[in-house]
Amino acid sequence: MRSTYLVPFVMLAACGDDPVNYSAPVGIELKAKSGDVAQDAVTEQKDITTETSNPYGAFISDATAKLGNHAPGSIGLDQLTLTLGAQSTGVTTLEEVVTGDVDVAFLIDNSNNTYDAGHVMNPTGVGPVSLDPDFDWTMVASTDVAAILNGSFKVALRTPAAVGFATKGASASLQVTFTFAAFK
Repeated sequence: MRSTYLVPFVMLAACGDDPVNYSAPVGIELKAKSGDVAQDAVTEQKDITTETSNPYGAFISDATAKLGNHAPGSIGLDQLTLTLGAQSTGVTTLEEVVTGDVDVAFLIDNSNNTYDAGHVMNPTGVGPVSLDPDFDWTMVASTDVAAILNGSFKVALRTPAAVGFATKGASASLQVTFTFAAFK
């Protein structure tokens, strides 16, 4: 898996382009189970298009319509949060599940290229905890552009497991919520 480290989205927005569309919150629920911890790490992933009503697909469709049936020229990430869902069992706070650098990335289906979406260090409480978005469209390989626009990627969460999580018999609902921006 190729990892690409990216420049913060803030720099993309500073280039002068105004977004033509923002997404409604795009939530992805990742289930982290104690028994799935491997090498002291929580690693979960899920397709961006799998949630009810496919809010990411709706965002791309709306942006395409606003651009006169042309795909967005680029996609940015305006906001990114992490929340411990109420469906969790055996844990009541994020720090009981994760510790250290919580990394959220986009994993492209065909190429397996990875693009950082955002990070947060040592999240606490139930959230929502803001992550620092660092997705940079200019770093996306030309062969991956169509995959991102078509929703052919997974949201991947990687982080060290909190001490004791692996043996707790717990199931954590880690809800990652994005607000995307589309540019001409």
